[in-house]
Amino acid sequence: MSRIGKAIINVPDKVTVTKNDAGVVIIKGAKTSQEVPLTGSISIEQEGTELKVTRGNEEPKTRALHGLYRSLVFNAVHGVSTGWSKTLILNGVGYRAAVSGKTLDLTLGYSHPIKFPIPEGIAISVEKQTTVTVTGADKALVGQVSANIRGYRLPEPYLGKGIRYSDEVIRRKAGKSGGK
Repeated sequence: MSRIGKAIINVPDKVTVTKNDAGVVIIKGAKTSQEVPLTGSISIEQEGTELKVTRGNEEPKTRALHGLYRSLVFNAVHGVSTGWSKTLILNGVGYRAAVSGKTLDLTLGYSHPIKFPIPEGIAISVEKQTTVTVTGADKALVGQVSANIRGYRLPEPYLGKGIRYSDEVIRRKAGKSGGK
């Protein structure tokens, strides 16, 4: 049995989990809700405040999906209860960010400012001008929005300029004079 798939998911008090006839698990929290569609051979059993993901047969495809669906359900439960967040750091002379309404305004050394529209379900906050925090209930959406923002100016290894994640380490390279 899958190590990840057999792990039990603890459901907080303010989160409700229901399953409809179409095989979709609906997870509702205080503010948001998420849906996780399941395949025919993967099912969920709820015992009190614990969820257990089980598989109906031992086919290789079903065994491969067992851990995946457990992770998707766990991410949805964690997302509606506490949420997901990623922090981006802007490193460079004149690099700054600001939120105005539903857009994130980025100045990244180009000849024009970049206006990034904030999608539904995502909240972006700027603590300092060089620190951007992306938060939301959907882990995949938070990661994709963070990657899209980072993609405007990837960190480069010589000067370290660019947009990087807060836990990312940029391997620095020596310049032309470093080899002498």
